[in-house]
Amino acid sequence: MLPTLTYLQFHALFVVPVVAGLALTATYRLGNRRDVLTGTAILAGLALVYTTPWDGALIRRGVWWYGDGAVLVRFWSIPLGEYLFFVLQTAMVGLWVARFRVDTERQLATPMRTRLVGLAAALVVVLSGLVLLRSDSGLYLGSLLVWSGPILAIQWAFGWQFLAKEWRTVGGATLVPAAYLCGIDSVAIRLGVWTLSKQYTTGYTIPLLDLPIEEAVFFFLTTLFVVQGVVLYIWLRDRWE
Repeated sequence: MLPTLTYLQFHALFVVPVVAGLALTATYRLGNRRDVLTGTAILAGLALVYTTPWDGALIRRGVWWYGDGAVLVRFWSIPLGEYLFFVLQTAMVGLWVARFRVDTERQLATPMRTRLVGLAAALVVVLSGLVLLRSDSGLYLGSLLVWSGPILAIQWAFGWQFLAKEWRTVGGATLVPAAYLCGIDSVAIRLGVWTLSKQYTTGYTIPLLDLPIEEAVFFFLTTLFVVQGVVLYIWLRDRWE
């Protein structure tokens, strides 16, 4: 039987070395070092504030739980490792997207009709989540989509056209870390660091990883939030200057 890691050991093995490696080899093609790090730090703080209530509610509901001895300390029912994940994932993605380039010469001014398109797209995500919430098996995925809606609404209303034109940067900067996070999440589940409830998940998985679809969507969306946030922040800073 495979040994169970603690949550903090999981970070020490799979997350902290990657963040450290990216920090040591960082190249700031996206913008200057100060702006990239400032934008990433702001997003890390927002991730802590915005994710904590949702995450804690799902833990208390029993959507997922942790293996025996995997959690050493909790705050408001949330393991310390979970809080660290919010910050470390944001740092990882911020340092990764810094290696890409964007054309910040595009004007910030955006017609209201264009902004409404971004809001409408985010509303579709929220409505999809509400439909899933009608059944127990849709609780995790549905609440995830509803929770992500306000973030997508802000980012897409502000600059979905800019993000679409920079699709190579947004796509490349999102898919690589999201794939890595899905991979290590699959390892953590196999080792019993955490377990997802069958009652509150759809049962669909990513075949190669045997990873619940909810986890894949979570890491894709949260990585996308950081990538879009940093890219939009750099665009905004450059246009102001």
